[in-house]
Amino acid sequence: MPIVYRDEDADLAQLQGRPVGVIGYGHLGRPFALNLRDSGVEVIVSERDPARLEQAQAEGFAAAPADELARRCRVLLLLVSDEAMPRVYLEQVSPNLQRGDMLVFSSAYNVAFGYIEAPPFVDVGLIAPRTLGAAVRERYESGEGFFSFIAVGQDATGRAWPTLLALAGAVGTLRAGAVEIAFEREAELDLFVQQAVLPALHHVLASAARLLIDAGHPPEVVFTELYLSGELRDYLDRAGRSGLIAALRQTSLTGQYGAFTRFDRFNDLKLQRLMEITLEEIRAGDFAREWAKECGDNYRRLRRALKSQEAVDLWELEQQAIDLLYPLRDAEDNIFKL
Repeated sequence: MPIVYRDEDADLAQLQGRPVGVIGYGHLGRPFALNLRDSGVEVIVSERDPARLEQAQAEGFAAAPADELARRCRVLLLLVSDEAMPRVYLEQVSPNLQRGDMLVFSSAYNVAFGYIEAPPFVDVGLIAPRTLGAAVRERYESGEGFFSFIAVGQDATGRAWPTLLALAGAVGTLRAGAVEIAFEREAELDLFVQQAVLPALHHVLASAARLLIDAGHPPEVVFTELYLSGELRDYLDRAGRSGLIAALRQTSLTGQYGAFTRFDRFNDLKLQRLMEITLEEIRAGDFAREWAKECGDNYRRLRRALKSQEAVDLWELEQQAIDLLYPLRDAEDNIFKL
């Protein structure tokens, strides 16, 4: 049965006198660094982007290049993007590692698919939040914490788990719970959700929106009903606490009858087979090789796909509905850009 670690499993004294180097002050690096510092951990930051580096320094962090950080800190959190990580590791981190150091990743991708191979004399750990970077900070500040997957991939010192759990406690994930998992499984599950569940969900919502608009419903009403109102988010939030069926049982009897009696309509064997193919591609390393080729090609296919989606008129109607419902919203600035 999977192990779930919580606050009582962590001893933050394991980090006393051990400065933690955070490489990358971006979507996840910044929340991790802030949470660690607020938990009393000494943090030093490395960031290549000048604007982010300036932000880190303005927020009171000592900063240093990644190679210097690797020499000064015995615990390193590697929080740059998956595609940038191997080069940063190879050129700046790896040559400066010492016996007994610990490398901690937020994604198992590069280790699982062989793009990073740590030397046998260092510990290797994983703290992989199951939420967005912004929520990592928000839920630390609220006290509720956030769920993560956690793993030790290599225990050279025999002390990897105490150090990793101390880090997990300091970033706030143990307040909610951290589920132990193997590196390979985290990478596989993460990619599967990205490539099978999210595309299926987007396709269902977009198809429903198109059909309802073509049937004469005003776009702003359609998008409000489907997801802009937050009802779908609230439903999934209930499912996250009590399960999908229990959440459905909290809807009206009309809703329950409509859903339970029509489940079989959407029992699509083609969809199941597409998901099986997706999982097979991930396990075989086909997607990892495809993504490496795409990065080397300056994201040509990704740019083309983004351009194609931007031309879809449905999203213009969606944006008009968003502007109507949320006229005072803040602009989204937490987007991964090419």
